[in-house]
Amino acid sequence: MAKDKLRPIGGRAREQAMLQQLLASSRPEFLGLYGRRRVGKTFLVRAFFGPRARVFEVTGRCNASLPQSLRIFADAMADTFHPGADWAVPSSWHEAFRSLQRELEHARERKKKWVLFFDELPWLATHKSGCREALEHFWNSWGSKQPNVILVVCGSSASWMLENVIHARGGLHNRLTQTIRLMPLSLPEAQELLLHRGVKLTPRQLIELYLAVGGVPYYLDLVPRGMSVAQAIDTLCFRPDGPLSSEFEHLFASLFTDSELYRRVTCALAQDRRGTSRNELLAAAGLRSGGGANRALRNLEEAGFIQTVIPFGRTSRDRYYRLIDEFSLFHQRWMAGRNPKKAGDWSTLRSSPRFATWSGLAFESFCTKHVDRLQHALGIGGVHTQASSWQAIGSAPEQGAQIDLLIDRADDVISVCELKHTVNPFVITKGYAEALKRKLAVFQASTGTRKALQLVLVTTAGLVDNAHAREVVDRHVGIEAFFV
Repeated sequence: MAKDKLRPIGGRAREQAMLQQLLASSRPEFLGLYGRRRVGKTFLVRAFFGPRARVFEVTGRCNASLPQSLRIFADAMADTFHPGADWAVPSSWHEAFRSLQRELEHARERKKKWVLFFDELPWLATHKSGCREALEHFWNSWGSKQPNVILVVCGSSASWMLENVIHARGGLHNRLTQTIRLMPLSLPEAQELLLHRGVKLTPRQLIELYLAVGGVPYYLDLVPRGMSVAQAIDTLCFRPDGPLSSEFEHLFASLFTDSELYRRVTCALAQDRRGTSRNELLAAAGLRSGGGANRALRNLEEAGFIQTVIPFGRTSRDRYYRLIDEFSLFHQRWMAGRNPKKAGDWSTLRSSPRFATWSGLAFESFCTKHVDRLQHALGIGGVHTQASSWQAIGSAPEQGAQIDLLIDRADDVISVCELKHTVNPFVITKGYAEALKRKLAVFQASTGTRKALQLVLVTTAGLVDNAHAREVVDRHVGIEAFFV
């Protein structure tokens, strides 16, 4: 376990509650923890268990050979059980786990909770290394009988973790007692992290930053204190030596075995922000239909990069896919294709017409991901709902309409959400008010719904109170709703 002073855990209330249950359990526990690169998996385990239990930690190293991985294990054994002593490198993973078992059986704090943390397990359990098989035997023959042991296996390679741990069919099948898919921080959690570091931003500034880098803790930890959002984005993304200037290229290599395939799917989805059907996506990414494509889409969704959307009134056969990872979207729109040796200027880019288009679409994606916050603001947190989108295409302008976010409610109401990212308070003109009324009429006529329609306007800069707004808007939700 690293001895560095860790900052307090910001947010992660659900995950901390799950870890507390493991700690309080009177039975042996086996946790599978996975999530994208930089999302804070290692930090969560260290910060939570470090002050509360004895921890044995082994961290895999990328591209390490079997002897190198066994050397890492030996060093961890020495550091944990006999600090300062040399530990003989085991000849195999079977011998390694046998030695771990013996030390735990003779440990003075045997009755205290022991957390056995295998971080970046995919880098330890390489092909023909025998690590996974030895781990399976260790747990099935000994660990699963020890009420004071919590085994935690963690990895950034979502595809490996899903296939070899979470949905394993071999010796680890149905052995996990708990699973955590660690996702990026929510907006309030991101704000809490930044405030802890002394980075103070207004709600609008924080949303602009979030639309660029998302809620990945590592990215947020890089935001310099005392800079404007534009300066921070320039520093992180557009300077030749910026810490995120080449992040996209490394991101998929760390997550997925066939990284090029996943990168192609992501880039294809970035071209159509409103969503792509499966067949269109496969054609754009140059993939054949089958198990490989299905596995790639499932892994991308599990890792939080894409989202499956079923249009209103349709079935799962009509689903389409949207890219929802903020940094990937930002990279493809603003960073891809730029000369890496030439600095950019986000202050200039954000004043261009392209910014209004990008920010509007990015805000739509943001609201779709955070629909639970909208439901809370509307007072329907306890009502069963189904979020979706809808589009009708007709030959005449009045026949066509598109709704980016619908909240279909069990209380016989459908909240039709209009999402507006603007710098100044949004103004509803007479023409726009008529367009909104026409959109609602087309939706009701096309779908035949008998539910009441509620028009909800969601804005980043507020709404100008005028006669047109009072006529058509039933509820207005400001960005403060996303910080609750």
